[in-house]
Amino acid sequence: MRLRHAPLLCCLAAAAVFGGQAPAWADIKIGATLSVTGPGSFLGDPEARTLEMLVAETNANGGIKGEKVVLVHYDDASDPDKARTNATRLIEDDQVVAVIGGSTTGTTMAVVPLFEQAEIPFISLAGAVVIIDPVKKWVFKTPHTDRMACEKVFTDMKARGFTKIAMISGTDGFGKSMQEQCLAVVGRFGIEIAANETYGPKDADMTPQLTNIKNTAGIQAVLNPGFGQGPAIVTRNYRQVGIEVPLYQSHGVASKSFIELAGPAAEGVRLPAAALLVAEKLPEADPQKPVVLGYKTAYEKATGQPVSTFGGHAYDAYKMLVAALERAGSTEPAALRDEIEKTRDFIGTAGRVTLSPTDHMGLDETAFRLLEIKGGDWVLVP
Repeated sequence: MRLRHAPLLCCLAAAAVFGGQAPAWADIKIGATLSVTGPGSFLGDPEARTLEMLVAETNANGGIKGEKVVLVHYDDASDPDKARTNATRLIEDDQVVAVIGGSTTGTTMAVVPLFEQAEIPFISLAGAVVIIDPVKKWVFKTPHTDRMACEKVFTDMKARGFTKIAMISGTDGFGKSMQEQCLAVVGRFGIEIAANETYGPKDADMTPQLTNIKNTAGIQAVLNPGFGQGPAIVTRNYRQVGIEVPLYQSHGVASKSFIELAGPAAEGVRLPAAALLVAEKLPEADPQKPVVLGYKTAYEKATGQPVSTFGGHAYDAYKMLVAALERAGSTEPAALRDEIEKTRDFIGTAGRVTLSPTDHMGLDETAFRLLEIKGGDWVLVP
């Protein structure tokens, strides 16, 4: 396997030492910029822990074709400007062969132009559809999109006979994008959005917006696109103002921390999420069951923390990247990018993934499971 970034002087020195032949091994540097701290830490922390665990596992098993994997990881603190700084450092100083990261839509979109210009494969862990639509040559993503989440929620609402709903969305990158996607597709389901409220990422009380929703006649359900602490506050305030219709959240809250933050108010909340959250409850014949159970068991043993779908996004990205490296037999960026794009029938925590030149995510709505919170835990909605 060839490393395209090896300095010429280093290569010449190696050739002299080995009688004109390069050494049989070299480290494979994989970069990451993740939101380990800041508002997106509930995303970035399990992602970073997952990558560290998987790299250690890879190296313990002999590396990739005998070569050691080195994870070069920086914390962007959920700040797009810091993410850009990290991306520049990974490209220019660390000379990584590929990058996994962008825990949030905001940090992802901040670095996309840099990786496109540098022609380095980048696999995002963020949710918004804008990351891969339109397709960008060097950019891929592992999570389901916000558009798919809207469609999954509206499918369930339609099945329950709901025709008039409200939305309350975060104004962060993810919340704003999902709000736009939901508005774009809702008409296909015969559903009217009769109230459309928003809140900022630092807001600590959403009762005024929820009171407006409560006072809107005929509302049958409410959808909250958002991530971080905002949706937990919405959920608590929702019960406090006495709204009695069903509340739906997005896949942006698909972790145990949401249930803990929202407390008893989370009871009955529905959301689309990956199979990972209900690993033990999947049917034995489900092809995802051994994958999600294996990852869940390994992660919880390694970290002592409950698994989250966000760590699962990093799991999928790393496994697809390693498989592409093995197929390519090279770290040459064009060859590696092409092999990532050739991913077929990869079973990951998000679902069955098949990439193509026109689809750099490779999932459809069926990869989502609809979950409900009951008794402080996730259950599959029949």
